[in-house]
Amino acid sequence: MNVYAIRVIYKYEMLRAYETFLQSFASPVISTVLYFVVFGSAIGSRIEQVGGVDYGAFIVPGLMMLALLTQSITNASFGIFFPKFTGTIYEVMSAPVSFIEILLGYVGAAATKSFIIGLIILATAGFFVDLEIAHPFWMLSFLILTCISFSLFGFIIGLWADNFEKLQLIPMLVITPLVFLGGSFYTIDMLPPAWQTVTLFNPVVYLISGFRWSFFEVSDVSVELSLLMVLIFLAVCLVTVWWMFKTGYRLKQ
Repeated sequence: MNVYAIRVIYKYEMLRAYETFLQSFASPVISTVLYFVVFGSAIGSRIEQVGGVDYGAFIVPGLMMLALLTQSITNASFGIFFPKFTGTIYEVMSAPVSFIEILLGYVGAAATKSFIIGLIILATAGFFVDLEIAHPFWMLSFLILTCISFSLFGFIIGLWADNFEKLQLIPMLVITPLVFLGGSFYTIDMLPPAWQTVTLFNPVVYLISGFRWSFFEVSDVSVELSLLMVLIFLAVCLVTVWWMFKTGYRLKQ
């Protein structure tokens, strides 16, 4: 294992984030705070509690997931796309560095940035509502698994995309709507029976449900199922990245 190569890639990606601090950290936090103020004030004044939890606190896990998913994908996809765009990725691939080491460097940095953003949002939410985390260990576990899984997914998008438009295509047109329709601001029990069944086909439901359970012990699906879905998604992403490097998909062009 070439630890030096992993550290160089990781430090470079983290340095790029700090040089663009407002875009990398401040922007997603401010956006989440605005969501929290608007939805918490507008809807919270009409819905006091959901599942025995104050509505303002109830939406915190959903808002964190909205930020984590979009930022994990964006950070990882831009991180690998720019070396492809400039051609420096071929220098990395010609060096004595395996795809695992490249993956650990890029995905590790993207996941770290998303993890930091999640903690900042969590701390910020504490100024607006009283938050008590029922299961801190599982909260951190879901947080870390989500950051890693969707950073891997973003890495795949970065390898697949051949222009800047495609980088934004999936996060904006697929992920964001799935998060909004995945129970970020409501519980699926509020929906008609037919829509409850449709919603269960949304994979983001399982992420938000498990994460919310770690806070309030309230969930739409079982915690075991939520954890299983996250692990399956993680495994699928790992296999996909391995295949892309093995075949040179979008890397040998």
